[in-house]
Amino acid sequence: MGSGIAEHCARSGLDVVVVENDAAAMERGRSRVLHSLDTAETRGKITTADRDQAERRLTFTEDWTSIGGCDLVIEAVSEDPALKVGVFGRLDGLLADDAILTSNTSSIPIMKLATATKRPEKVIGLHFFNPVPVLPLVELVPSLLTSPATADVVTTFAGETLGKHVIRSQDRAGFVVNALLIPYLLSAIRMLESGFATLEDIDQGMVRGCAHPMGPLALTDLIGLDTTMAVAESMYAEFKEPLYAPPPLLSRMVEAGLLGRKVQRGFYDYSAKG
Repeated sequence: MGSGIAEHCARSGLDVVVVENDAAAMERGRSRVLHSLDTAETRGKITTADRDQAERRLTFTEDWTSIGGCDLVIEAVSEDPALKVGVFGRLDGLLADDAILTSNTSSIPIMKLATATKRPEKVIGLHFFNPVPVLPLVELVPSLLTSPATADVVTTFAGETLGKHVIRSQDRAGFVVNALLIPYLLSAIRMLESGFATLEDIDQGMVRGCAHPMGPLALTDLIGLDTTMAVAESMYAEFKEPLYAPPPLLSRMVEAGLLGRKVQRGFYDYSAKG
């Protein structure tokens, strides 16, 4: 997600600083972005000049102080509340007082992140969808402490500068899309777990019967089983509704490292697909 956000911002004409924890992560991020730009050029989505300009706008670094002059930061670390709170506290000390902090969190309440800073009025959720350069939606999630001015600035940024369709959500775990999507994905996992139907039949039922672009289990692989479980856990912790509780099969697969496409194996095996 972080790579996709960085690419889309650069393609939208913005100078982008991407901060990673170490050199290996930095190089992986750079490689993902450049590969995606190359693919977009090959497919005729962007010109060679646009591709080269986007690359020039991108800076990859391990130095957190490099973002000191940024007007707006988009946090896109793993969906771990403690990790995100720590990042927001650190960012707060590096940025100018008028800089805006946004989070790409899928489910963590924005208030939890805002209160880790001394600028809660300038903290807001900005949730993109994967792949970011392709999917047009972004969720804007103000907390109770987000100022109207901050919400207006970020709405303009997402809608006009990035060209996204913006929808607003209250600051509730899952927001709009995941509050609808996660129970659907978990229901498909429970159906597979119970032996109700096969993996392929569950997915083909939704693709061929409901015109979905992919089935729920393939979509879970794309999202990442660990991310799906983290979102479900966050929503269950807030609402205590059984439909948000991660099924045992999902928990075991995450424990086994079967996280989906990013590791080449989840509900499906992608290692032979290239």
